[in-house]
Amino acid sequence: MKRTSILALALGMACGSAWAQAPTKPVSPVIMINKAAATTPIATTPLRGPLSMLSGSGGNITVLTGKDGKLMVDAGIAVSRPRVEAALTAISNAPIKYVINTHYHWDHTDGNPWVHEDGATIVATAGTVKRVSETTRVDDWDFTFPPLAAGGIPTEILKANKTYHFDGQTVEVRLLEPSHTDTDLYVVFKEANVASLGDLFWNGVYPFIDNENGGGIDGMIKADDAILAKLNDDVVLVPGHGPVGTKKQFKAFRDMLAGIRDKVAALKKQGKSRDEVVAAKPTAAWDEVYGHFVIDPDFFTRIVYDGLK
Repeated sequence: MKRTSILALALGMACGSAWAQAPTKPVSPVIMINKAAATTPIATTPLRGPLSMLSGSGGNITVLTGKDGKLMVDAGIAVSRPRVEAALTAISNAPIKYVINTHYHWDHTDGNPWVHEDGATIVATAGTVKRVSETTRVDDWDFTFPPLAAGGIPTEILKANKTYHFDGQTVEVRLLEPSHTDTDLYVVFKEANVASLGDLFWNGVYPFIDNENGGGIDGMIKADDAILAKLNDDVVLVPGHGPVGTKKQFKAFRDMLAGIRDKVAALKKQGKSRDEVVAAKPTAAWDEVYGHFVIDPDFFTRIVYDGLK
């Protein structure tokens, strides 16, 4: 539990309580995550050079700051705005010039409208633009997401990898095939040797994989293999959730995905139902490290089972 953030602890306890209160319908994790984000302090972690990570507003936010202004990777949840703005100002008074969304999920894009109000250009894949422009249902979260306000819709739409030059950093934006969702990208800050992986990496916790919107366990493993092949050994990694990580931790995360995938696939091939596979505890060998978040072992097993084709 010591590797889990304040927000993670709050969510874990809240979700555990809600899901235990049968037969009443559980509260959507989205509601509880938003409630936690409304009060959770924003923590700033220095990375390398002009880069920092902000945590506490849903997904982690990467900040590159300098004379050119600020470039952010992801925008967090809108209810965190006052604390995120205070954390950004504590880094520097430079204005926000760019925000790059790693994917469409609300805990990474919900802050888009206010950063746009502050003057930022928002960059994302065409898939992210599509999803944040329309109503999107995610049954696994029991939540229907409304479209973002017009100002929060990304206006710089990427259909291929793109390189930016910002404050002395070469910023490489690399698009991915369907993996965590069908909208994912990641960002490499070349000179600093820092990479922001979005939800392709959850450090020390089981991930959510959006099977309903283009994601799947096999695509996520394939994407992580592709990323690992391009990272330097001493890279500093900003995960979508969890503390700053290393390539070794990312490789362990990828191996966990593959190990659980293979166990679940073998049980499914035997004809076992989803409930039977969950009861078999295929995640047991990894639960001590990864099993202490809103995506608990049983939830993750169901995600993997449903994502296998």
